[in-house]
Amino acid sequence: MTTRPLPDALSASDKLADALADPGKVHASLPPEDGRAWPQSLAGGACGIALLHIERAHAGHGDEARAHAWLEAAFADPVTAAANANLYTGAPALAFVTHAATLPRPGRARRTLAALDEAVDALTRARLDAAHARIDRGELPELKEFDLIRGLCGLGLYHLRRHPDHPITHDVLSYLVRLTQPLPARHGLPPWWTSVAPNGSRDLGAFPGGHGNVGLSHGIGSTLALLSLAALHGLPVAGLAEAISRICAWSDALLRDDESGPWWPGYVTARDLTQHQPAPTHRPRPSWCYGVAGTARAQQLAALALNEPDRHHCAEQAILAALRDPGLDTRLPDPGLCHGVAGLLQAAWRMSSDALDDQIATELPALTGRLIARLPPPESNPELLDGTAGIALALHTLGTGAAPISGWDAALLLIC
Repeated sequence: MTTRPLPDALSASDKLADALADPGKVHASLPPEDGRAWPQSLAGGACGIALLHIERAHAGHGDEARAHAWLEAAFADPVTAAANANLYTGAPALAFVTHAATLPRPGRARRTLAALDEAVDALTRARLDAAHARIDRGELPELKEFDLIRGLCGLGLYHLRRHPDHPITHDVLSYLVRLTQPLPARHGLPPWWTSVAPNGSRDLGAFPGGHGNVGLSHGIGSTLALLSLAALHGLPVAGLAEAISRICAWSDALLRDDESGPWWPGYVTARDLTQHQPAPTHRPRPSWCYGVAGTARAQQLAALALNEPDRHHCAEQAILAALRDPGLDTRLPDPGLCHGVAGLLQAAWRMSSDALDDQIATELPALTGRLIARLPPPESNPELLDGTAGIALALHTLGTGAAPISGWDAALLLIC
C-alpha cells in the first residue's frame, strides 16, 4: 500500500538523518558510560541507527556510504551470542540489520549472514530446549522466555523473515502454540501468566501473584502478532489457529469500551482476575510497547488471520479513538517509537494498509504534524526505540507514503 506522501515529513526525516550521518561524531556526543554507545544494540546502539540509513539508501533518499559506515560501527566489537542475546542485542540484532541491508538485493553479505544464522540458530535451539523443559515441569514462564524484546518471539520474528520454511522457524512457532495451551496445575491462570513484575523483576511489590502482560513488546501481544503473521504467510503449523483463538479469547475478556472507544489494559494483576475486570488505572497510554498502538495492530493481524470482521472493526475503532483523542498530547508526551508518537504513527500507518476503509489514513497527516512540532534535538538521544533514529524512520514512512523496503518495522512486530 502507498499513501499520499507528506513532503514536510520527508524533509524532517532528512534533517534528522543528516544529524546522525557520522558514527564517530554521534558516539562522541554520548557520555562514555552511556550504554547507547554499545554497537550491537538494536534499541540504542549502532544497529538501530544503521537501520535508518539502510532504509533511506534503499528508498533512494540516502547515501549508501552512511549505511555502510553504521554497519561497520555495529560490527566493531566481537559478535556476542551469549545466552542472553536476543533480537535487540548481539548476534540476532546484527543478523536482523544485515538481512535488512541485503534487501532488495538478496545474496549480498552471504558469508556474514551464514555465520550469524549459525549463531542465532544455536541460541534459538538452546532457548527452545529451556522453554519446553519449563513447560514439562508445569511452571509459569518469565517474560524473557517468550517476549519480543528478549525472548523467543523476537528470535522467531527473525527466522520468519529470514527463512520462513526452515525447520527452526516451524519449531519456534510450535513452541508458541504450546505456550498457549493450559498448564494442568495452574487453574484460572493463562499459561503465559508470569510470576515477575512487568519490568521482569522478582521484587513483585504491587504485583503479588504476578501479572498477565498484554503488551506487544513484552507480553502475549507479541505471540498473538507473530502467530497471526505466520498464519497469514500460510505456514503449516499444527494448532496455529487454535492458539490465536485462545489468546483472543483472553484479550476479549479484558477489552473495555467506554465513551472514548475500545481499549485493552497493558497488564492485569491477580486482583484484576479476582474482580473479573482490569482496574481503570491499568488503561495504558496509546503507545506501541504496552498501549493501543501495539495491541490494536496485534488484534487486527489476528482478525485477518481468523477472518473475523468484528475483531477487525474493533481494532480499528481502538486506534481511531487514540488518534482522535483531544488529550493525546498529554497522554503521549514522548516523541519516540517505544513510548511515544512515532510508535503510534508507524502502527497506525501499518493498520491503515489493512484497514476496512480510509478513516485511519485520514488521521495520519495531523498526527505527523504533531510529531514534527515536537522533534527533540537530534543529538540528545540518537537511538532507535526512544530517540532520533526511530522518529526519523517513522517520518520517512509518512514522507514517502510507501512501505519500508528494509522492513525495519518488523522489529516492532507490526509486519514481517
